[in-house]
Amino acid sequence: MSRVHDALRKAAQENPESSKSAAPPRSARFSTGYEPSESPRSVEAEPSAEIGDIEAYIQNARRVDYHPLSDALLVNPAKPREAPAEEFRTLRTRLNHLQTLQPLHTLVVTSASPAEGKSFTAANLALTQAQLADKRVLLADFDFRRPTVDKTFQIPISPGMTNYLQGTASLGDILMRVNDSNLYLMTAGDAVPNPLELLNLRECQSLIAELRSHFDWVIIDSPPLLFAADGNLLATMCDGTVLVVRIGTTTFDSVTRALQSLCENNVLGIVVNGARRGELYSKYTYYHDYYSYGDDADESKSKKAEEEDEYVEAE
Repeated sequence: MSRVHDALRKAAQENPESSKSAAPPRSARFSTGYEPSESPRSVEAEPSAEIGDIEAYIQNARRVDYHPLSDALLVNPAKPREAPAEEFRTLRTRLNHLQTLQPLHTLVVTSASPAEGKSFTAANLALTQAQLADKRVLLADFDFRRPTVDKTFQIPISPGMTNYLQGTASLGDILMRVNDSNLYLMTAGDAVPNPLELLNLRECQSLIAELRSHFDWVIIDSPPLLFAADGNLLATMCDGTVLVVRIGTTTFDSVTRALQSLCENNVLGIVVNGARRGELYSKYTYYHDYYSYGDDADESKSKKAEEEDEYVEAE
């Protein structure tokens, strides 16, 4: 050991400058202006410029009119007592309750297979949440394979998420607000040959993480779980996942495999779609018809009973 110390001492004598750079004086850690007698202070991290920009983009988001597709089957705010609207308000209430128990702001709405109603559910849940005065809601279309938000709300599909992730559009270019409501929209963007690769970009995860700080709810429409890995990846980036199944279409095996593909602690619940209209209306006929029609309640109930049993169509 003495030889090692002698060699180091000799090297320091031959090259004193390198010795100084290799072993800075102990007082260097106070070179920022702190005196040794001061106790260390914690320095809070300043918000990044991107986070600040997001709030500015939200405040100045491009306004679009609310002219949804006539057969999109969106809930009608002018008819709040209709059974479908009541069902989505029930779903809204349960999710908002969960939000008080755990950090829950980003939500993936998906299904096991196509045509089970995931996009229908995501859009109506976003609309229902936005009806609350204190909720700022974003509906984002991350289904780059079969996007629907642009068609449902009849707005341009691009620029959208794919354009942002490829660096050809800014967040301000792709964020839209429905009139003066609390509902904001992001479309999928131009078609790309590599949807999963785009979702794997660090920018995608960073965007979702930052959006959750500026919206009460970020509702993400994703591809079906058993037909693409996109939904599984998005579920790992978000706080919770809701699985949509369709009566008479979704098989038990499909639900089982879809749940197994997800992180089990990330699944909030299952939404059942495709209930018969007669079954939905029968639950509300007695109470709402009596309140709305008074003496004409019996006549109203008889009209409801004559309606044909049909399944609610959904994308």
